[in-house]
Amino acid sequence: MKTRISARHFELTPELKDLAEENFASLERYYNNIVSVHLILDVEKHRKMAETQIKVYGQTISSTEESADMYASIEAVFDKARAQLKKYKGKLRDKDPKRITSVASKATKPETDPDAVDF
Repeated sequence: MKTRISARHFELTPELKDLAEENFASLERYYNNIVSVHLILDVEKHRKMAETQIKVYGQTISSTEESADMYASIEAVFDKARAQLKKYKGKLRDKDPKRITSVASKATKPETDPDAVDF
């Protein structure tokens, strides 16, 4: 899993970076096939915003939170991201496996009998 942290309009402190890296590691417990995670931290006057963009195979999961404290924003955005990953994993698990395998077998099955000879 690739991780990236961007800080806008302020300097990223080592404490914020450590907190973000701990939360990055915790995301893999909820879904193993995460391709990359991008955390964007932004400060506008009194608003501290945190946004995550999580790329999984075929989809991007985004979440945004804001509060008066950057640490609270980071924790809240990762809580929201964990909930979204659980929901995404549940949707994948709930798909009908019989339907998926029947479509795959139809795609690989030849239309004609290979032993038949045409004259």
